[in-house]
Amino acid sequence: MSDDSNGAPRATGGRAPDVFRSGGWTAMREYALDEVVDFAIVGTGAGGGTLAARLAELGFSVVAFDAGAWFRPLDDFASDETEQNKLYWTDRRVTDGANPIQMGGKNSGKAVGGSTVHYAMVALRMRPDRFKSRTTLGYGADWPLDWRDMWAYYAKAERALSISGPLTYPWGPWRPPYPYRPHEVNAPGLLLAKGCEALGYKWTPTPLATVSAPRGKSPPCVYRGFCRFGCSTNAKQSALTVWIPRALAAGAEVRDLAMVGCIETGPSGLASGVRYHRAGEWRFQRARNVVVAGYAIETPRLLLNSASARHPDGLANSSGLVGKYLMTQANQAVWGRMEEEVRWYKGPPSLAISEHWNYEDRGKDFHGGYIWLGQGPLPIEWASIQTGSRGLWGERLRTEMMHYNHQMGLKIVGEMLPYEHNRVALAEEVDQYGLKVARITYAWGDNEKRLIAHSLAQMRMSLEAIGATDIFAQDDDTNHLAGTARMGFDRETSVVDADCRSWDIANLWICDGSVFPTTGAVNPSLTIQAIALRTADRIKAMAARGEM
Repeated sequence: MSDDSNGAPRATGGRAPDVFRSGGWTAMREYALDEVVDFAIVGTGAGGGTLAARLAELGFSVVAFDAGAWFRPLDDFASDETEQNKLYWTDRRVTDGANPIQMGGKNSGKAVGGSTVHYAMVALRMRPDRFKSRTTLGYGADWPLDWRDMWAYYAKAERALSISGPLTYPWGPWRPPYPYRPHEVNAPGLLLAKGCEALGYKWTPTPLATVSAPRGKSPPCVYRGFCRFGCSTNAKQSALTVWIPRALAAGAEVRDLAMVGCIETGPSGLASGVRYHRAGEWRFQRARNVVVAGYAIETPRLLLNSASARHPDGLANSSGLVGKYLMTQANQAVWGRMEEEVRWYKGPPSLAISEHWNYEDRGKDFHGGYIWLGQGPLPIEWASIQTGSRGLWGERLRTEMMHYNHQMGLKIVGEMLPYEHNRVALAEEVDQYGLKVARITYAWGDNEKRLIAHSLAQMRMSLEAIGATDIFAQDDDTNHLAGTARMGFDRETSVVDADCRSWDIANLWICDGSVFPTTGAVNPSLTIQAIALRTADRIKAMAARGEM
C-alpha cells in the first residue's frame, strides 16, 4: 500500500487519491466548515456517489462524506480473499429474529465508493410490472415511479458504466444494445447454459459493469476472478472509478474516513448540516440540503440517531416507518461436481444468467421471482460453504477441497417481500464514536420459504440434466438489502416521495436502496444509480422553479 489508507484521511490539502495512478493524486476543491454548501451527501456508493457527481455537474456545491477509506486500486487491492475484508462494514451491529441476517461483504461496504467497490458488477433492470407489484401482481407495494421513466434512466446508467452485455436481451421490453460487447462466457457459464437449454429455459451472457474493451483509463477485464473484492486493474466500473472522479472534476469535495453521526436541524425544523467525526475530532458542516445515502442499515440508523426535542422519533419519521420494511434477497445455491475440469474461478463469477423464473409466473406457488447465475467462489469461500452447508471438517474437508477445479454451482437472487416487522432499530450498545448501533431484526415469511424451495428444486434439476454428481444445497443464504426508508405516495405510508425528498423535512433527501418499496428479483445497484440520476434531474427542475 502506498500509505495507511485506514489511518489518516487521504483527501486533504486540496488533493485526493487518483484511483487510476499508483501513488497518484488529483486536485480536489475544499469547502470551509462555515461555508454553507448546497448539498451535504452522506455516503458515496451507488446512490451517494452518483448523486454527488450529477449535482456537481449541474452546478451545485457538494461535499460528500464516507466513513470508509479512499483506496487506490492499483496499490491497495491484492489477489487475496482475507486482505480485502477491509472493504466491508464490520463495525458492531446486533442481529436477531427468526432468520438473522449475516452482515458483511454481501450486503455492506465501508469505503469511498461504498459496496460498489466490491460488488459482483451484475447490472440488471427490474421487471417492469414489479414497479406496480401491488396493482398488477397482487403483492408487495407499488412504487411511485413509472417503469418507462426508469427504463430511460437505466439506459443512462448503463452508458455511464459502459456495461458489457448481449446484443439483445431475452426478457422484458426492447432495450438498446449494451455499450460494450459481452464477455466471453466461462466454463460454469456454459454449463448453466447447457442446463437451461435442457429444461427449455432461456439464458444469456450477464450484463456486467466491467469493461470488455478499453474504456478511458480502464483496461479490459483480465479475468482474475477476484471480482467480488476490489478490482486491482480498474476494469470494474464502480462509484470509485466512475462517479467519484466525475464529482471531483465538477468541483465536489469528498471527505474520506468521515463518520457522520447526526443531522442537525435549525429553529425552522429544516436540516442545517451534518456533524461528523474525522481525524480524531467532531466537526460540523453547514448545508442547505442534506442527502442520506448510507444504504438500508446506516441510513435509518443515522435518521434515528438524529432525534431531537423537535423530532423525538428521529428525522423523517412522522409515519413511524423509518427502519421498517427491511428486505434482503434470497441467495440460495445448489452445487455439484463435474467429471471434466471446470475451473470456475476464471473470470467474473456470474458470466451467464437466466431470468426465466423472474418473468415466468405460471407454475409458481409464491409471489415474486428469482434469477439464477453461474458461480465461481474462491477457495476460502468454498471451504466455508463446505463447513456451513455440509458440516465438513478435517480430513473430509481436505478431501472435498481436492475436487475444487471440478465444481459447478448455481445461485439465485430472489425477491423477499416487505414486512413491517422486519426492521432496523437502535440498540443500547454504542460504537467507537459513542453512537448507538443498529439492531437488525429479520424473519422469512411463508412466501420466501416457498420461493426458496422452488428455486432449489429447479437448480437441482438443471445440474442433474448436465450430469453433475454429489449435488447438495446451500439453503440458508441472503445478500442485498433494501427498504427501511421507503418511497411512496403519501406521508402516512412512506418516508420519502418519488423524488427521494422527505415528506417531513423539505431539505432532507434519501437516495439509496433504503427507498425501495420492494426488492424485485435482480441485483439492486443499477436501480439505485438510475434513481440517483433521476433524483438529480428532479432537483435541477425544482431548483429552476424555486421549489428548493
